[in-house]
Amino acid sequence: MTSALLTDLYELTMLEAAREAGTASRRCVFEVFTRSLPEGRRYGALAGTGRVLDAIADFRFDDADLRYLRRAGVLKEETLEHLAEYRFAGDVHGYAEGELYFPNSPVLRIEGTFENAVLLETVVLSILNHDSGVASAGSRMITAARGRPCIEMGGRRVHEDGAIAAARAAYIVGFASTSNLAAGAHYRIPVAGTAAHAFTLLFDTEEDAFRAQLASQGSGTTVLVDTYDVEAAVRRAVELAGPGLGAVRLDSGDLAAQAGRVRELLDSLGAKGTRITATGDLDEHRLEELQDAPLDGYGIGTRLVTGGGHPAPGFVFKLVEREGADGRMQPVGKRSTDKATLGAGKAAYRMRVGEHAHAELVLPGEEEVAEFERELTAELTSGASSPDWTRTSLRPLQQPLILGGELVEELRAPARVEAARAQHAVSVAELGLSPDDGPDGPVTIPTITDGGEAARLLS
Repeated sequence: MTSALLTDLYELTMLEAAREAGTASRRCVFEVFTRSLPEGRRYGALAGTGRVLDAIADFRFDDADLRYLRRAGVLKEETLEHLAEYRFAGDVHGYAEGELYFPNSPVLRIEGTFENAVLLETVVLSILNHDSGVASAGSRMITAARGRPCIEMGGRRVHEDGAIAAARAAYIVGFASTSNLAAGAHYRIPVAGTAAHAFTLLFDTEEDAFRAQLASQGSGTTVLVDTYDVEAAVRRAVELAGPGLGAVRLDSGDLAAQAGRVRELLDSLGAKGTRITATGDLDEHRLEELQDAPLDGYGIGTRLVTGGGHPAPGFVFKLVEREGADGRMQPVGKRSTDKATLGAGKAAYRMRVGEHAHAELVLPGEEEVAEFERELTAELTSGASSPDWTRTSLRPLQQPLILGGELVEELRAPARVEAARAQHAVSVAELGLSPDDGPDGPVTIPTITDGGEAARLLS
């Protein structure tokens, strides 16, 4: 199956009607953005761009797809013949995967004819909304973990394909490993996992279970100690493995209190290097509560892979510019209440003062960029400009991803993920946030769409 049917019917019916009306070949600019961030979110984390590029490359209607559409009877034969030859031939520019986004950040811009570009809407949004939902929640969890490694282990809570994508998104924002073998195989993400309660319950005694696990996995393994009595299990594990026991895992109860008691017990038994890992419905808020507990790492599942209460960031795919009857490009936008859109293709920059991000500049059309340059020149030559301007730089956020239907850079899937992981670390550092700020708060930097206002931002 190709990616072509991962779309909504109305993309195809719009194409058919536009072809019949003679407007399908008009040049268009579509942008992907979100109008706002969920309540309490300081920023969003972009993930899924690499998967989008793969989906676009694979977006073609094969014989099986066309047979289905013909059997469904929803399109005319002429349209089906057109779809048989479909290949995306336009351009895609976007934020680097792993980059942060804010309200109205144009994370992806798709340019091409209407009939060539509009078909991509559903699959693009499906991928970006899912993966960025996981990444945005996961990034908050990594900050709250305060350097303690986190394992993604939510595969059993989502669709089997979604589990692989979720593991990928989590790794991009800083998770150290995943329990999902398919994600490990495809993206070369480190994998982790030892034993569940079922393994302990399989044996007649807990001692027999521990002995079997240690014999198979070695003393560096992680032993689950809360099946029966935690203290007894810890003593038994150290007795069998010796002071070189790798780790113990707590999965239930008062994790902070238990971790304190277990740490004292391990130290008293000479297992001072044995780590304590916690699992069990954790999220960034629980990690905040556990910050002072003597824990060495976390395993996080449900709240991560379901987006931490916000499974979809609300990305939309909107036409912002199109060719008019006179052949000239014209900005277009909705005027609907609460859903108005700003017309024209946009240039996006991260304004930095020193090493820290100060604003997201999203300037619609060449005129706003020119206005920014004029106002900035006037500001700098007025003699009254802020000294901060001397430490100010603009970091372009958009880069070419596809030109003329061809990928700009061919990277293997693992290399893409590593590049996105590095980008995310840099982008988060730019915000200058501290874990002590807490996970919730106002949007970290404003989005400025007026060139004049942007130039006066530091006045």
